[in-house]
Amino acid sequence: MAPVLSKQELPPWGLALAGSAGALVANAVVYPLDVIKTRLQTQVKKSATDTYVTQPGEVHYEGTMHAMQHIVAEEGVGGLFAGIAGSLTGVVSTNFAYFYWYGAVRTFYMEKVAKSNQAPSIGIELSLGAIAGALAQIFTIPISVVTTRQQTQKKADRKGALATAQEVMDGPDGVAGLWRGIRASMVLVVNPAITYGAYERLRTAFYPNKKSLQPHEAFILGALSKMLATVVTQPLIVAKVGLQSKPPPARQGKPFTSFIEVMQFIVQRDGILGLYKGIAPQLLKGFLVQGLLMMTKERVELLFVLLFRYVRTLRAEQLDKLANAAAEKVAAAKQAVA
Repeated sequence: MAPVLSKQELPPWGLALAGSAGALVANAVVYPLDVIKTRLQTQVKKSATDTYVTQPGEVHYEGTMHAMQHIVAEEGVGGLFAGIAGSLTGVVSTNFAYFYWYGAVRTFYMEKVAKSNQAPSIGIELSLGAIAGALAQIFTIPISVVTTRQQTQKKADRKGALATAQEVMDGPDGVAGLWRGIRASMVLVVNPAITYGAYERLRTAFYPNKKSLQPHEAFILGALSKMLATVVTQPLIVAKVGLQSKPPPARQGKPFTSFIEVMQFIVQRDGILGLYKGIAPQLLKGFLVQGLLMMTKERVELLFVLLFRYVRTLRAEQLDKLANAAAEKVAAAKQAVA
């Protein structure tokens, strides 16, 4: 009978590497959807009765396909990958930080607080995810700010990551501009908290006795959990994008100061449904990204478990050899004395 493989054998950094690998693969595959949803979420009307076209050359994207067609026509296929280098750097660093801290705080809770192998409650699972998400955001939000700026720049104005970061720092907020949206990001830690909390609960509910999932099982659970989290937190996602992008023309260059201000600005012009702009590509992206992420993460975790077992086996064999050699030397010394 094959030995049971469990990710409980992995240290936090092993879980972090697995999560980062999954996030890198998933986000690289669906990156154009990220650009499209960001463009959709940042377009606002000049006033409540105006159209979306507020400046010469600007276009109101009517939906996901219209946005994709227009971006390709105006900027080429490369327009769908604007800011991808910075974005993937951010994705890897954010997910590494998230999964590292999630593994660390969950292990601490199970060993020091709960002192039990029973699955945590939904409330505890969400709290652990929120703590991990908050810690991850503090270190990685500057990358998110730079990527959002790059995704919303026109082709003629597009700059590299460092130049975009400098542009942000040259703004009214100075270096603190790289942490624009930090409050919204802290509130948005409920998104990954809901996602991974729901994932663990769905996994326990549907596959209670399985230590490892098949790729399609992990994909389905990951996709469903992310879609749930996205529907709940979409207004905050839209507000965060508004905070991190350049102010719309109606603001006359004045940056937003809070995500509440962004939400009020959007509702005044687009109505309450404006807070759900870009929900279609956001849901599709979340479905594909989280499904691919968890599918890849589960496979990488199993590879790491096998690697850890192999290393431990080698160490055990080496220790046995050293112990046997030492015992032989002692026996030989005793015989020589005798």
